[in-house]
Amino acid sequence: MTEYAPPLTDIRFVLEDVCDLPELLQQDDFNHVEADMIFAVLDEVGRFAAEVIAPTNVDGDQIGAQWHAGNDETDGWAHVTTPDSFRSAYSKLVDAGFNAIPFEPDYGGGGFPWLVALAVQEMFTSGNMAFALCNLLTQGSIDALQHHGSSELKSTYLPKMLTGEWSGTMNLSEPQAGSDVGAVTTKAVPTNRGDGSYAITGTKIWITHGEQDLTDNIIHLVLARTPDAKPGTRGISMFLVPKYLPNNDGTLGERNDVEVVSIEHKLGIHGSPTCVLSFGEKHNVDDNGAIGWLVGDEFTGMANMFTMMNNARLSVGLQGLSMAEMAYQHSLAYAHERLQGTAPGAERGVQSPIVEHPDVRRMLMTQRSWIDAMRYLMYFNGATIDRSRSGDAEVAEWSTRLAALLIPMSKSIGADVGNELTSMALQIFGGMGYVEETGASQYMRDIRIAAIYEGTNGIQGQDLVMRKLGGDAGSTVNTFLDSFDDTIAHLAADPSTATFAEQLTSSFGDARRASDWLNSADSTTDKLGGATPYTRLLGTALAGALCGKALLAAKAHLDAGEVGGTDRAFYEGKIVNARFFGEQILPATSGLAVTVMAGSADLFAVDL
Repeated sequence: MTEYAPPLTDIRFVLEDVCDLPELLQQDDFNHVEADMIFAVLDEVGRFAAEVIAPTNVDGDQIGAQWHAGNDETDGWAHVTTPDSFRSAYSKLVDAGFNAIPFEPDYGGGGFPWLVALAVQEMFTSGNMAFALCNLLTQGSIDALQHHGSSELKSTYLPKMLTGEWSGTMNLSEPQAGSDVGAVTTKAVPTNRGDGSYAITGTKIWITHGEQDLTDNIIHLVLARTPDAKPGTRGISMFLVPKYLPNNDGTLGERNDVEVVSIEHKLGIHGSPTCVLSFGEKHNVDDNGAIGWLVGDEFTGMANMFTMMNNARLSVGLQGLSMAEMAYQHSLAYAHERLQGTAPGAERGVQSPIVEHPDVRRMLMTQRSWIDAMRYLMYFNGATIDRSRSGDAEVAEWSTRLAALLIPMSKSIGADVGNELTSMALQIFGGMGYVEETGASQYMRDIRIAAIYEGTNGIQGQDLVMRKLGGDAGSTVNTFLDSFDDTIAHLAADPSTATFAEQLTSSFGDARRASDWLNSADSTTDKLGGATPYTRLLGTALAGALCGKALLAAKAHLDAGEVGGTDRAFYEGKIVNARFFGEQILPATSGLAVTVMAGSADLFAVDL
């Protein structure tokens, strides 16, 4: 199954009513953008995702990316091919210009908010996660170059990266250094070329779209050590290493010494080549290695890479939302089609659609409410990134703090819940979900990686507890929780949402108690042992609060009395989804709080 219905009405609701897009567009960065223009673009993006990208999904899974050894036709270079449908779709994507939407107009970008880019990413990823990963990494590379690259690097590389003619990658991990980036050994030595370049030698692993046949050039951002580098992360610098060295006129010149040694055979995302890359082994360009240029200052590589990684971490969380949305759409359709058993109240002896069975309804409602909650959380996170660029210093400072706090939760909640919901969708398919024809199993296989890459979810928890929570003794967490006092008060004033308000208050109490316990714990092991459940606890509580905000917005539309039948059903659905989340999912925070505060003694009480 490849059909995809872009949730454009849901996206518009989040942008306008949860993220306050009209207010955001008043910022100096965005005052050239009009809301109507944004929604017109998103309508076209949705059509493109459904009609061009989604039909490539099965090819990506069944044909996948293929590695080929070097031969005479490729001048001895190993290379990777993707399905024919990928190449056709990518060419159309370049022609459409959607890659450039959120980037600097000086280099051909649209200058739209990052919030809008997230909406584009969601729809493209729902259509085909493996295909969309190429754009995701390119966008992160562009972001890093915009922030840290020299004027020369920007003018040389950004225009074609913005169009998508050239793609970008992120090169951190090495065979001996997975998530421990401080252990990388790739070397960068100044060359005698007279252009400020370095010769890069080493091997990188897990490089998403590190080699493919979709783009004319691939721009690798590589972490490496210069001769005077100190050990650990303090000695790391970032280098730009293109697959082809551009000529002075911007055309492609000599092939650089970067080669794909192999690609991984993976559980999912088969259409996305995950590459092992060698730098400087063939010495075809320079006797010392692959040619690269420093991005930013020497020894600032990790800080520079975090610009890209934070961008990517939010996008990975969004992948969980995207796959959950696609899986939900298909499981809902199947639940209406599949006849089995007799539902309560149905005529005896007559088979009912399984959508009428209470347990199936619970699974569908759990999917619906979590999908809404994830979208609220991640889009809100994107809006805080945009507001961190505000000309109002106070708004910018608070938004920067809040964006940093939300990113590990967006990544972890999206990845974990995305895994849970795609599994739930397969459960609705029953035995038919366990066979490949329905496509349900592909969503599970594809999204499984999200909890692992861009920093495992355990690392996100450590970051949240040790840096974000511990860095200011819980000030940002508590201030953000306090900001929902009015939301809780309005929910409490309405008998139909009073139980939601009571549970949200209780969940906020769980979050505050857990936060205080972690901040006061003397043992680092205790803090780290509680980090993962704390991330789920706080993320769930904040997602619930945003559900409350969305519920009130939907109710305000209904109370205004200016909505037709279709819109009325939409807003009524948002209210039910939010109330379901508040009353039936939020209570999990009490158990999570107990787990956080249990300490680490039993984790080490037995030999494992």
